[in-house]
Amino acid sequence: MRRPSVKSRAKATALPEKRLEMRLPGQLSGWKQKIVGFAGLLGAPGLFLISFLDSSFLTFPVINDLLLIELAIEHPLRMPLYATMAMIGSVLGCVLLYYIARKGGEAFYHKRAGERGKAIRHWVERNGFGGMLIAALLPPPTPFKVFVFAAGVFEVPAGSFTTAIALARAIRYFGIGYLAIKYGDQALPFLVQHKLPVALGVIVFALLSYAASRIILKEKTEVEEQR
Repeated sequence: MRRPSVKSRAKATALPEKRLEMRLPGQLSGWKQKIVGFAGLLGAPGLFLISFLDSSFLTFPVINDLLLIELAIEHPLRMPLYATMAMIGSVLGCVLLYYIARKGGEAFYHKRAGERGKAIRHWVERNGFGGMLIAALLPPPTPFKVFVFAAGVFEVPAGSFTTAIALARAIRYFGIGYLAIKYGDQALPFLVQHKLPVALGVIVFALLSYAASRIILKEKTEVEEQR
């Protein structure tokens, strides 16, 4: 049997932050690479940090997904913890942007949204929870932060906004964590190759689940009113 080379053994046993650097050569500026390396050393808190920053002031394209995959491969039993920390960090980052926009970000929103501004405003005002849920589940290059700003500027209820983001991020990160355990390093390529079918399937599932919960809640309310 052919033994793996020293190089391949080193790559397989490298720490998550080092493996992450191997997979993303030159994609990030120097200071962002330092943040990613620091986050990789922290493990679960690092995922929280990257997800928070990515959803608020900075942009780390797919870094939180890759870090989640690397950590889940290293420690499969900790995957729920990693997914939860990524979810919480992302939700808090979005909530921060939401309240910044609510306090006076309309000019910035119109600058970022451009010609899409009216359509996005109509979408978030008309669809509320469902609109934010779908926007949060759509794959890149969807300009999701513009939707977050629109939700704050046009006063989508904070409870509906936060619940939609939390549900979408839970679906995303637990799904990625599951794929990481099942497919290893091929999890992200699988998602990239099938991003539209996966996104559509997840959106349909989420909307059906939401509709079912509303029906159950309505029936429960009607029963209580009849008593």
